[in-house]
Order: sequence, then C-alpha cells, then structure tokens
Amino acid sequence: MNSTAIPTGAELRDFLALPYAELEELNLRAKAQRQERVPLHALQEERLRYLADEPRIKALTVLFSDLEGRLHMLDYDKKFLLRAYDNLTFDGSSIRGFTPQRESDLRLSLDWSAFYWAPADVFGPGKILVFGDVFDRDGRPFSGDIRGALKKLANDSYAREGYALNAANEIEGFLFRGVDSERRYHETGKFEYVNTGGYYHSLPGDPLRNFIDTVAEVQRAMGFQNEKDHPEVAPSQFEINYNYGEVVAAADQIQLYKLICRQVATRQGMTASFLPKPVVGVNGSGMHTNVSVSKNGKNLFWDPKGQEQLSGFGWKFVDRILTLGNDICLMLNSSVNSYRRLDPHFEAPNQLKASAIDRGSMIRIPIGNQRSMRTEVRSVAPDANPYMVMLAVFKTGLEGTASGLKNLRQADRYLPDNIYDALAAFRASEWTSKLLGEDVKKRYADLKEASADRCPRLLGTFVKAQEVQYHHEVYNQYLWNLF
Repeated sequence: MNSTAIPTGAELRDFLALPYAELEELNLRAKAQRQERVPLHALQEERLRYLADEPRIKALTVLFSDLEGRLHMLDYDKKFLLRAYDNLTFDGSSIRGFTPQRESDLRLSLDWSAFYWAPADVFGPGKILVFGDVFDRDGRPFSGDIRGALKKLANDSYAREGYALNAANEIEGFLFRGVDSERRYHETGKFEYVNTGGYYHSLPGDPLRNFIDTVAEVQRAMGFQNEKDHPEVAPSQFEINYNYGEVVAAADQIQLYKLICRQVATRQGMTASFLPKPVVGVNGSGMHTNVSVSKNGKNLFWDPKGQEQLSGFGWKFVDRILTLGNDICLMLNSSVNSYRRLDPHFEAPNQLKASAIDRGSMIRIPIGNQRSMRTEVRSVAPDANPYMVMLAVFKTGLEGTASGLKNLRQADRYLPDNIYDALAAFRASEWTSKLLGEDVKKRYADLKEASADRCPRLLGTFVKAQEVQYHHEVYNQYLWNLF
C-alpha cells in the first residue's frame, strides 16, 4: 500500500529568514534614516507598506522598558497590528513601577524609526523588532516611560539649540556556566567561570571566544557597526564595542546588546550576566558612557587649545556632572550589587574627579580629535536603566548647576559606597526632582528601597543570595512573592 508523506514542522512554514549580509544592509539603511531624522509619518508609511507586502512576516515584537530598566517584549500578530497599530493597549499595573491597578490601561505607540530586522536563528523566523513609546490612556506621554523623557530631551535640545546628543557605551558582562545561573544562585551560592584566561585571552574552541564571535556577528547583522571585541580583565568577562549613535538610538542599542548576549548565551547553554560585581575578588563590570554634543556637524567638545583639548563647553558639562554626581548616583548605580563595584582596589571610578589618566575618576577625558573628542562617565553600572543614565548625564551636563568649589575637578570627594547613602542623596536632591518629576522620582526610589530592604544592609565580603535573587534584571515574580 503506497502512502504519501505528510510534511511537518518547518517544511510547512514560510517565515522570513534572511542571510546576515542582507540583514545588515536593511538595518544600516534604517539606521541612516534615523540619523537623518526622516519624518516619522514618512517612516510609518514606508514600514506599514513593507509589512503589508512581505507575506513571510508573522509578528512584530514591540519592546519597551520599565522604570528600573527591565526590557519587556510583546508579540503582535502582523495582520492584527496592521489594523490596530494606532490603538495598542496593555496592562500597566502588571509592570513594576508603572501604574496602580485602578489606572491600569496604557497605550503603546510604535517608534517607526527604531525598527530592526533580527537574525532568525537567534530570535526566531518571521519577526521584526520595533521599540514603542508608552502613553497614558488619554494620549499624553506616560511619565514613567524614561525612554520617552529622553526622547523629549533630545528633540527639545535639537529644536531649541540645534544640539545633537551623541553617546556610545562600553558594556562589560560575565559569561557563566549553565542556563539561568543567576536565578539559581540562591541554591548554589556561586557562579562558575567558562574561561580563566583574562584580558584579550583566546584559545581555539574557547567557549568565551565562541560566544563573543557569535554575539558580534548578530550585532553586525543588526546594524551596530562594531569596533572591537575581546575577553576582559576578569575571568569569563567580555566587552563588545560598537560605534557612536544618537542618544535614544544608543540607549536602545544597550537594551538590544544585553538581549542579544542573553539569547546567544542561553542557546549555548550558558548565562550572560550584567550584575556589576557577581564575583568578589575580581574586577566588576561597568558601562563606561562616552558622550559628546554636536551642532551642524561640529563637535562642541573639541578645542585643540583647550585643557586636554576639551572645549570650555565640554568642561562646563563635566563640572555640572561632578557637582551633582552624588545626587544622580542612584540613577547610574541602581542596585545593591552595583556598590560592590565602587571599590578602589579594582580600578573603581568612585572619585568625584575628572582626569585624562586616573581611572579612579568618575569622569575621564580620553585622547580625541575633532571627530572623536568626548567625555567618558565611568561610574555607570551595566544593570542601570540606559534611558535613565542618558537622561541623567545629558540633562545634568547641559542644564545642571556647577559648584563654585575650588579645584572641583580634583577635589577629595567620593561617590556613595552603599545604596542607602545613594538613596538618601537622591531623595534629598532638588535636581533629581527636576530630572524625573516628584511622582516618578518617588516611585523609582521606593522600588530601589524595596529591593535593598530585602538584602542584608552590610555588603560584607561575599555576594549574598538576596542581592542576586531580588535584583531587578534577574526579577523572578514567584521568588519575590515568597519573601
């Protein structure tokens, strides 16, 4: 008796799965449109037409971040989204720090400029990624959407002064053995390295090197325009650098960078961790934040005759951040664990100073030229909300008040060494109220204090289970509710 084989699985599907070179071409074009400030209505028309005409796309993954910086993702069926893209709602009361239950409905508005084609072997076939802006039910920008606040700052600065705000981040992380090693830390009490070679180390078949290579390939395909990648100083530590971007796009890329690292690590049976100090006794992970301001294509931080070739405009920017460094510390170092990293024994940038050479300074002035001159804010943890980091740095640098303190740039002052001192400075500051508004400021501080209160007050000499278990990026709703 003859039988006809029935195709199953992938044979029945015809979802979009593009080669990496084609993905890179599409993403670089979208990136150029964003840099050129193509009007959103034109981008919306183009994207909607593309989605309608491309039958192999099944869904759009919409990304947004909560108040603490956790990335959230919603998949909308493409056919539904084409009909309802201007009326996307979600339950804000289920997002920590957003809205109370009685005011639960929030809206998502698609940011058509932040549109990414993702590799099918990492994110699944037939999907497009796009970032969303969060609005209240009445159509006003939602105050807890820090991405929206950063976007407003960038747009207002450009409209009012012609300023383009630019940023690039050097994001360090650790690669540990096993999937979900952070979520199991309260059971094991330790992280296991996959590599102990250290800075720039590489051997054939090395799992850390393979991980870095794969992440770098995915980043290139998504238009990151990589610069360099390598193992970092600590065992199992990595850093993958990419080029400058407009400030909101740069913050989006931080979220994508961490998402890509976690996706790749999980597929390889490992965990990519962005805890600032997951292992005591070795260097922690930072997120050095390089920033500059340009106008009409001219870098306003560059002056060949300036001190360290940084312009007077640039030094005023630096002085304001040094003056208000303690006030904004919680926005740059937002977890209990991040204060382990501010340890002077491991090149910790915990001094409220500016220097071209001293890596213990909060701000470093790297060697630059007319194109690349910038300042580097070093006391930023990789688990901080990237939109909040950019908002704090740029708004403070542009609009904050500079102290008249003599020798401000080399004064003997230090950042807080624990989250409670940082919380106290944040709550007492008039400047942070201007940055976030009283309501959002209180909600953010309350979230940080709730997490801190679940952890031992003294950091001590080893990483405690609670500072991992109740960490906002490792957030486990089940374990949190068991407390």
